[in-house]
Amino acid sequence: MKALYFILLSLVMVSCQNQGKMEIEKAKLATIDSMKVAMEKQRVIDSMQVEMVKIEETKLETQKEVSAGDQQGASTTTTAKKKGWSSTAKGAVIGAGVGAATGAIISKKKVQGAIIGGVAGAGIGAGTGAIIDGNKKQ
Repeated sequence: MKALYFILLSLVMVSCQNQGKMEIEKAKLATIDSMKVAMEKQRVIDSMQVEMVKIEETKLETQKEVSAGDQQGASTTTTAKKKGWSSTAKGAVIGAGVGAATGAIISKKKVQGAIIGGVAGAGIGAGTGAIIDGNKKQ
């Protein structure tokens, strides 16, 4: 009988030790995963900062070209670079796409839901884009 108690006690101790090791391994993996996420966030932030520097450099070059043309005193016209889509247009297109997809997913009548969601999303996206355009002008 003493041998049986000894074996049971030994099994309990061994299983507790293994459980502790597994918890430590889980904690290590969780720490490594969170570090990877933080590094990825920092990589994205760094790439965005590089792009912002490029945009600022382009603005400075454009200003130098305009001021150099003004200093010559000639009545030459400088052609402005095509800026692309306005924020209002981008917002309307993105909002329409997201609204249509959401409407189709949520509604029982898929086509009707997509149309309603697309129209509502386009309106909201255009409004948001207009606000962004207004802030850029200031």
